[in-house]
Amino acid sequence: MSSHGITRADMQAVNLPRRRAVNRLMELLAWLAAAAGVAFLALIIVSVARKGASELNLDLITKTPATGFIATGPSGLANAFVGTFVIVALATAMALPVGVLVAVYLTEFSPPSIRNFVSVSLDVLNGIPAIVIGIFVYGLLVVGKGQSGWAGAFALACLMLPLVTRTTMEVLLLVPTSLREASLALGIPRWRTTLSIVLPQAVGGILTGATLAVARVAGETAPLLFVSSIVGTGVSWNPSHALQTVPVAIFELSESADPNDHARAWAAALVLLLFILLTSMLARWLASRGRRRISTSR
Repeated sequence: MSSHGITRADMQAVNLPRRRAVNRLMELLAWLAAAAGVAFLALIIVSVARKGASELNLDLITKTPATGFIATGPSGLANAFVGTFVIVALATAMALPVGVLVAVYLTEFSPPSIRNFVSVSLDVLNGIPAIVIGIFVYGLLVVGKGQSGWAGAFALACLMLPLVTRTTMEVLLLVPTSLREASLALGIPRWRTTLSIVLPQAVGGILTGATLAVARVAGETAPLLFVSSIVGTGVSWNPSHALQTVPVAIFELSESADPNDHARAWAAALVLLLFILLTSMLARWLASRGRRRISTSR
């Protein structure tokens, strides 16, 4: 037995330099990949900032687009920012409660067969291109009725739903089973256990999923081109009418022959990019806070 141990020790001693070299090589490749990702993001931010800095001012958010062949005075995209806020808020109001309820049912109440089927369906829905969702909502809500903010919100809600549901499911699965068992052992009904014990533990993860979903759909252009793009230049808060949005405004300004419109498009893209960065950072903070809260309850 001792000879067998010596042989293994000798083999490990021989392979140790090679293992160290391979480990350092893999670490170097990982660092290079991470640096390339960060550098690519920094390049995008710097490029967008340089091209849009000239038009990045308060007028961009507070003024409406100038109209006419000889437009004078400040011009902005207030109608696009208001429209984006209205549509994204309505989409969140549609997708968040439905996504949370679906996740709660699948995690806490459904049999495994239904859970597996719905989970696969959500994954498929999450992989459907946004333009396909736009065409579907166009045929469902726009043909014969006209474009509207409601249709745009419904299209974005379809994109948000699988992300909110899957994120909520993952967080609910992290809640310790012992909490559920202790509550049920006291005679508390399962629905009350879920409402009073499980969901409060997972609220941070639910907010994380909602924040990520908002960041995901805030820059979507393709579905809104079909359902909410024929708009005027005035500010409107009425979702019954088609509302201008920042991604669609960027697309339209980029097609213009006026260099000032191009600069405004870059400035709007910078604002949208900063919003997505801030929401992503908020989502990470909420996720870490939720994990700490769940770990302390174990």
